[in-house]
Amino acid sequence: MRGEAIKRLKKLRGRSLGELRVRGSQSLRALAERCGFSAQTRVPTDAAFFEQIDLGGWRSKDSLRRPRSAEELLAHFRSRRAPRFFASLDDRAGAATDWRELFKGDYEKSLVEHAERIVAGRFDLLGLRDLSFGDEIDWHFEPVSGRRAPLAHWSRIDYLNAEVAGDKKVTWELNRHQHFMTLGRAYVVTGDERYAETFAAHLSSWMEANPPKQGINWASSLEVSFRAISWLWALHFFRDSPHLSPELFARALKFLRVHARHLETYLSTYFSPNTHLTGEALGLFYLGTLLPELSGAARWRETGGRVLVAQLARQVRADGTYFEQASYYQRYTADFYTHFLLLSLANGESVESHVERKLSALLDHLLHVTRPDGTTPLYGEKRGARRTTSAPRSLRARHSSRAPITSSSRAHSRKRLSG
Repeated sequence: MRGEAIKRLKKLRGRSLGELRVRGSQSLRALAERCGFSAQTRVPTDAAFFEQIDLGGWRSKDSLRRPRSAEELLAHFRSRRAPRFFASLDDRAGAATDWRELFKGDYEKSLVEHAERIVAGRFDLLGLRDLSFGDEIDWHFEPVSGRRAPLAHWSRIDYLNAEVAGDKKVTWELNRHQHFMTLGRAYVVTGDERYAETFAAHLSSWMEANPPKQGINWASSLEVSFRAISWLWALHFFRDSPHLSPELFARALKFLRVHARHLETYLSTYFSPNTHLTGEALGLFYLGTLLPELSGAARWRETGGRVLVAQLARQVRADGTYFEQASYYQRYTADFYTHFLLLSLANGESVESHVERKLSALLDHLLHVTRPDGTTPLYGEKRGARRTTSAPRSLRARHSSRAPITSSSRAHSRKRLSG
């Protein structure tokens, strides 16, 4: 005990008062969660949750409009015209036509095949093919090692210990729920309700298996952020599907509010102030922008945007290169800031001029290092992560040393930036 205390005290040496304050606050909040004193460890009743919602949103000048039922809440989401999401999903019929043209041939076949394998419970993650997490998905299971992380408070799980959690990255990759994007694209292209049914089943199963703050899937704020963004995309993909029931939608919003509160409490301000911090900030910005009806949304949007703007100056050099000099982090950062800028512009948010300038420089650098076949060389640390994918990850994993940038996304981003 004495040795452990001395070790902890040594870690405090050289830390600023600001860092000590933030880390101390985060530790106290985690303690409150473990002891059951935090409201964030419980899913509220509908009545209590509806008191935290204003259907007028954060821009409304009208009196508060509380939903009276989950049915009214979902009807509001389906009919609202603001906030704006990405243009491709504003016009569902147009998007379906465009995507059928874009995804025709081998890509459409690959997309549908990949979606079918997800329906069958088979996943390709991080270059590993045909992984199964059980007939009923076990969201805490790591199938390569056969380890299952314990269902304990996230701060008590030693996820770096392979004896406890196996390879945490495999577990986390599934729990990012980026396969919802594949199901969503296949749903828009084919109209097959089985994809919506699979999404609804996975979402419901995940919420049952991962109570707020319990388990390995709450242990990394970056993972919480990516999962929240995946859910927001999925809710737009499957907005009009009968499988998105009022009860499921209301419960998902309750969990998304917990995601947002977790992110703003446990931002990686000092733990990993690079793409972890910007990825978490993007999640906050997404949540605050796209769910303005929730109390706290304006704060989440402001916090996320402020962190993203501040970190852009620190992480991106004047020549458009990422400061850690790694091609995957370069792409990662370009993804983050493209999402941030396009969501801001779509919703009439003013963005500081240097954001567009730095993002243009990021994209210019990627343009100049991209090979004729659309691939980029690998240099620096290789993680292979991206915020969204335009092709099944399994296809890219087989060519991980030559991972392609999405040419259509790049062209769209550059066209949008140039006006």
